[in-house]
Amino acid sequence: MKFHFDTAEIYIPDDVSVEEALARTTHLCIAAHQDDIEIMAAQPIIECFQQDDKWFTGVVVTNGRGSPRDGIYEKYSDDEMRDVRFKEQRKAAIIGEFSAQIMLDYPSSIVKDGNSKSPITDIVSILKETSPNMVYTHNLADKHDTHVGVAMKTIAAIRSLPENTHPQKLYGCEVWRDLDWMVDSDKAIFNLSSQENLQAALLGVFDSQISGGKRYDLAALARRRTNATFFASHGVDEATGLSFAMDMTPLLTDTEKNIPDFAQEFVQRFAQDVTDRLARMSG
Repeated sequence: MKFHFDTAEIYIPDDVSVEEALARTTHLCIAAHQDDIEIMAAQPIIECFQQDDKWFTGVVVTNGRGSPRDGIYEKYSDDEMRDVRFKEQRKAAIIGEFSAQIMLDYPSSIVKDGNSKSPITDIVSILKETSPNMVYTHNLADKHDTHVGVAMKTIAAIRSLPENTHPQKLYGCEVWRDLDWMVDSDKAIFNLSSQENLQAALLGVFDSQISGGKRYDLAALARRRTNATFFASHGVDEATGLSFAMDMTPLLTDTEKNIPDFAQEFVQRFAQDVTDRLARMSG
């Protein structure tokens, strides 16, 4: 498979052929940065872990050169930082027993450019080779421009394919803005109560970020516990960890549906929920 950048790579943890690793993929995550996959897609990783009929493949679109750095990484050049982040992502792929880990090596500026088509072309190539049942990417209400750029390009890539080849589901997951604000009926809910040790290990390999001052490992695990506890106000906890996602599948079943309008529907239902509750409590 040929990508836009010659420096892109496909890493196969169990050393099967690239063709086999991509073809056996059932769950595909397309993320902006190294460690985004482990923050937002723990559920499909766990679902596929140690299974013969389910395989998870991760895609990281950007190169990590602009990552913040401190501690032992403080004086690393952008190229050195890129190499560290690629190495960390490969470690995560080994721990999570991914079918494949793809790094497309784009600068964020290209991903954030709404007119740039090359990432879409690369994602289309991946989708054709993997034909996944489930696709996970960033949610449309994320506050990180690069994350939203990846989500938009993922949607465009899937929409460009014949409808009978579309995945069964497309989920927009939590990273830089959680989805607790959505009304409960809008939330796709993933139970992350099991294999907390695996979840911690997946997050813990990204030392360049953690020791550099961003405790994504603690924050992501805490968010999952928080989601579980605060999900229902009347009743005991039924899970020790939950993550939420925005079901973006309607954007695939109706390829003419306007994406900003679709995102606004979630916001409007939240606003209406607040308004209705205040009205009920008013004298």
